[in-house]
Amino acid sequence: MSTAVTYDPVLLAILQKQLDHISVQMGAIMTRTARSPIFSQSHDFSCFISGASGETIAQADGLPVHSGGGGFAVRAVLRDFADQIVNGDVFILSDPYVAGGNHLPDWTLIRPVFVGAELVGFCSNRAHQSDIGGGATGTYNSAATEIFHEGIRLPALKLIEKGKRRDDLWRLLLLNSRCPDLMEGDLGAMLGSTRIGANRMAEIVGQLGVETGRSYLASLLDYGERRMRQAISALPDGTWEGLDVSDTDCFESVDVETRVKVTISGDSIEFDFTGTSPQIKGFKNSGIANTHSSVYCSLSSFLDPDTPRNEGVYRCVKIIAPEGTIVNALPPAPMTMNTVFPAIDIMNACWRALAQAEPSRACAGWGKSVHSSSAGKKASGEVFVLYHWHGSAGGGAVNGRDGFPTSSHQMTLGGMFIPNVETYEQSYPIRIHRHQMRSDSAGAGQYRGGTGVDYVADVLASGEHSLRGEGARKPTGAGVNGGFWGAKGSLKAFDLATGKELYCPQYGVQQVKPFRIIIESSAGGGWGDPHKRDPGAVLRDVRDELVSPETALNVYGVEISKDRKLIVSTKARHGA
Repeated sequence: MSTAVTYDPVLLAILQKQLDHISVQMGAIMTRTARSPIFSQSHDFSCFISGASGETIAQADGLPVHSGGGGFAVRAVLRDFADQIVNGDVFILSDPYVAGGNHLPDWTLIRPVFVGAELVGFCSNRAHQSDIGGGATGTYNSAATEIFHEGIRLPALKLIEKGKRRDDLWRLLLLNSRCPDLMEGDLGAMLGSTRIGANRMAEIVGQLGVETGRSYLASLLDYGERRMRQAISALPDGTWEGLDVSDTDCFESVDVETRVKVTISGDSIEFDFTGTSPQIKGFKNSGIANTHSSVYCSLSSFLDPDTPRNEGVYRCVKIIAPEGTIVNALPPAPMTMNTVFPAIDIMNACWRALAQAEPSRACAGWGKSVHSSSAGKKASGEVFVLYHWHGSAGGGAVNGRDGFPTSSHQMTLGGMFIPNVETYEQSYPIRIHRHQMRSDSAGAGQYRGGTGVDYVADVLASGEHSLRGEGARKPTGAGVNGGFWGAKGSLKAFDLATGKELYCPQYGVQQVKPFRIIIESSAGGGWGDPHKRDPGAVLRDVRDELVSPETALNVYGVEISKDRKLIVSTKARHGA
């Protein structure tokens, strides 16, 4: 006769907070010690903690699209090294096909955590490297048609063996980057962050005792599962379908469909992507870990924010992703863009299906990026990779809140940062002339979408210009529950010496001289009927020049005085 194990709920709550804080501390160490601005200023990395079986327990600091599939990477280490994991080892991996990676630039360092001779967990840091070789500086090679064009592929490898760095592998990694000076410092920062995390986790589990500690870690996963099943049970049973469509395969105009059928039955939920387009020629294909991350991101953001963020939560989630489609591509399909597109397309399709089940929780779409990066050499001769983060799109509205005016890509849910302009100009050969919110661009609604930005900057060095204009041809920030779509974006470039406009394909890599870039970033969608928006909020938007008086009247039904100080009338509204 078995006896049910009882757990102290206070201790469980404290343990979860302690692990979350370790993740945050790991992130702080990474931010303060990394060499690349993509980490120290933009936070394009994620720290997460797993139990000995590889299931993610804490992911308090990072990007959902990184950490949501982190367990795939840890379990790849457990699969490939089994009984060869010892105290002092650190593993590195990136490959989406064989190592549970997202895309090749996201290198994951995984440090086992031991208490005495017992393995109790792993502390990991997944971080987007500035350059990993391949056909384009900065890793985003939009001309890639195979993963071999995208840079070095890393299966699960021991970077540190029994506490000693493998210098042969270290040299190999640096040799395959155009930015070895940055990479060496960044890898050191990643190692430092996981070392501090592992020390702290070992201390906490050691205080509990190994067996008690393991059981409590497992109980955190069980608690997450119970909470998610409760949340799913509160939704109506049924089946709903969602669709998002990209208009390009990176080489020509073609509809690329992400289709999902969401079925809720009791306390479980299924996401079936049968009917999704076959994998494409370009680098917007997704591996299975990235697809799981994207689904988890959409579901977690749809439900209550206090739902736990561990992998036990997803035990009641079933994902059907047919092989050979853009959500489960087969080798050698290229994948570098997958953490943005199709991750966002997957999220949008899931959000649109879930919105039919519970409209009050619906999430409006974020604008898709009209984005680029520049690479070249500084006066010192070092290679730089500059991301034009300041041209990022606007976020979608939700019930009770307007969309972010500008934020990084949707699948980060605001977890990446827009760097400080002055600091950016000190770090790169760039002069930023304008970075301001757009007018009359946001998707109208009871809660309006994010406006997006007008961005003008001069890149003062010759080099490569890599374009990724997913949101350039049509509006992409979908409105929900009567909300309007956000405006589409655009990107133009001009030679600085001649003023001649340069040809800018939707996707492409170009060799350029110093140039001026002008981005109108895509705007987010609105939530709800615009005529239900608080008239005071409409007046504020008019005063801030985010909404024109004409739009206030014709779209929101609010007449504003000529001096923009008073509301004259709301008679134009429904039922007025």
